Amino acid sequence: MTYRGHVKNGVVLLDEPAAFPEGVSVEVAIAPEPETEGPPLPTLYESLKDVIGKAEGLPADFAKNHDHYLYGIPKK
Repeated sequence: MTYRGHVKNGVVLLDEPAAFPEGVSVEVAIAPEPETEGPPLPTLYESLKDVIGKAEGLPADFAKNHDHYLYGIPKK
C-alpha cells in the first residue's frame, strides 16, 4: 500500500489520514523530483512548419472529401 505525503519541520505528514497500529514498521522512500531539465518540446507548428502549405495540385474539396479521394467512398 502506498501513502503520499510531505515533510514539514522534519516530520513526515501524510496527505490523507491513515490509522496504523502502534509499533507497526513502516518504510519511507523519497520520490524523485520530476525532470524539468532540457529544452522544451517543440509546438505542433514548430514540428510541421516545413511542410505546411507545401501540398500542391489537390482538389479544392479534399479536406471535406478526403475519404472519397483516398478510399473511393461517395463524396459528401
